[in-house]
Amino acid sequence: MADFHLVDPHGWEYDLQSVYSAYMGYFQLHSIPWYDRSWGHLFETFEEFLGFSWPAITVTDSWTGRAHVVTRFTSIGAFVKMIKTRFGETLPTVDNMLKVSPFETSQRHLRNINDWATYKKMHSTLPAVALAAFKARVRSGEPKAIREIWSKRDKTFIAVDFEWSERNNASCLEWGYAAVRCGHLEAVGAWPPVPDTNYRKGHYIIAEYADKVHNKHCPTYPWQYAFGDSQVIPKIKLPQIVQAVISSLISPESESSPNQLVLVGHGIQGDIQRLEEMKIKLPHNVLVIDTAAFERTLFNTGKRGSMRDPKTGRERATGATLSLGALLHSLNIDVKCALHNAGNDAFMCLLALQKLLDSEGTALPDIRNGKVVSRNASPIPRGMSASPIAGSYGLYLSPIPSPQTAGFATIVPPQSQSLNSRPKSRFLKPDISRGSGAVDLSVDEMGNGVRRMPMRVSSEYFGKTGSGNGSSPSSSGKEDKHGAGTRGISNTMKGKLLK
Repeated sequence: MADFHLVDPHGWEYDLQSVYSAYMGYFQLHSIPWYDRSWGHLFETFEEFLGFSWPAITVTDSWTGRAHVVTRFTSIGAFVKMIKTRFGETLPTVDNMLKVSPFETSQRHLRNINDWATYKKMHSTLPAVALAAFKARVRSGEPKAIREIWSKRDKTFIAVDFEWSERNNASCLEWGYAAVRCGHLEAVGAWPPVPDTNYRKGHYIIAEYADKVHNKHCPTYPWQYAFGDSQVIPKIKLPQIVQAVISSLISPESESSPNQLVLVGHGIQGDIQRLEEMKIKLPHNVLVIDTAAFERTLFNTGKRGSMRDPKTGRERATGATLSLGALLHSLNIDVKCALHNAGNDAFMCLLALQKLLDSEGTALPDIRNGKVVSRNASPIPRGMSASPIAGSYGLYLSPIPSPQTAGFATIVPPQSQSLNSRPKSRFLKPDISRGSGAVDLSVDEMGNGVRRMPMRVSSEYFGKTGSGNGSSPSSSGKEDKHGAGTRGISNTMKGKLLK
């Protein structure tokens, strides 16, 4: 196998094993006693058949996505000619061989197979060949491949977006992400995902550039994140945070199967370049979806109908790429948040992907005055008790945020119950209504949820900065030791227990 050279895959269409199988079927159908013929030994086993020394390459079928060891029709003709020359008999060319249409267009390694060991070694590479082709199909925006990923409901999709300085591409101003763990939601029967409650999301502003670096041609809006609280961080911490977020969602690297994580972006090449510059480790088997390429392919194949530019009124040309804002408009999504905010762009990109894949089942977030409005408590998913947890509950809001648990609260029974009798606590994202003393716990990113219930908020944390009636503390506007302002991060706090 070490002696090979490169060939164009065009014309390499016949699965090698199916050639042998087709001849055996032909002999059976026409009652040909091949075992009594002088050339019969060539068909005793597939290994004997390989003794002819077949030139072969590996390709994937452009429709099925399956990988094959294939040969050319001219090689089959050479085999038939050899039998006529050596044994004086003519074999017909059978018509029930498996014919594939190669997906690959680049040159492939040519190998000559003349024994079972060589074929077996070449055949063992097929899973990796299929994975490489599947990654390319997904990256190019092929609708069939992308719908296949979504329909399995077992992947985690994470949309990412960077905003960087126009004057210096190395200066990252913001980073945002939104992720949905489909496998967890499907396991508890909370499908399809509800974006504003089932998406895990985050937005980070770089302290060194906040309110100091402004883009002129494409302005950014770092303080207008609509789906939670922004976190202001020093730029040296950004790679660490990005790596931690991605590492919490990936599965082990594999040569034969796709990763659990699917990376999503709109015009994602620039974001991938930023990840590489930060030396973020991504397994090679991570699938990448570019929503711009996906939508463009849908339009080019007639699956989005005719479209007109809302500004000029001109009909959209084939091959034209929509901006994220134009894509959202074409999906009838009323964008009520500021785009070119990294967190908003990531959230809306993931929403657009879900809308393209499941137009009817995707619920749009309720955004008012630039902020998302939490929905009423959702029905309790499969596998959870329908009875509410009785008793009075308290919530302690810690001023120390945590990237893993920021914005979460633990709901537990009162201290009067014994430890053994307490049900396991669940971490949920609360909507703390200002001044209402109530918490609305809807289905979170894992599909968990409980009913709306009264609660009391500890005044231990609020002290002089707020009241103990459930109102949120105001931001002091001071800077921390890194020079990062506290604006917009007062509510990203970890839930703890009240005695």
